Amino acid sequence: MPDGITLVTIHHLGELDLAVFSMNIGETIRNYRLGKGMSQGDIEKRTGLLRCYLSRVENGHTIPSLDTLSKIAGAMELPLSQFFAESGHTNGGKGLPQLSDDEVRFLSQIRRYSVSLNDSDRKLVLAMVKKMASNAK
Repeated sequence: MPDGITLVTIHHLGELDLAVFSMNIGETIRNYRLGKGMSQGDIEKRTGLLRCYLSRVENGHTIPSLDTLSKIAGAMELPLSQFFAESGHTNGGKGLPQLSDDEVRFLSQIRRYSVSLNDSDRKLVLAMVKKMASNAK
């Protein structure tokens, strides 16, 4: 591996991880919705998403797409990245930087497409990104 290159391993989500993610995103949506004093009906009116669908999301039975999450966030006047903030984790005392909606979309695309890459290809992609970032400065 070339000097200065950090290997990033991207893991597949197993069924248990997926269930935890769906419960967490659903709970997060419910908590923000209730915190804003909104009903599922209010979200339905603003997004066109049915209340029964929103209920399934909030209860962890359905995992919404990124586009659907964006609609829900917009209905609550929140940045999409707010759903992914880890308020309970301190990262060793250092706060994680808040991601913009574009950054969340970009990283989601990287994750989706990198699943099929082998270790060598991941290293190559990371080296290219690092080189491009250093040239942009």
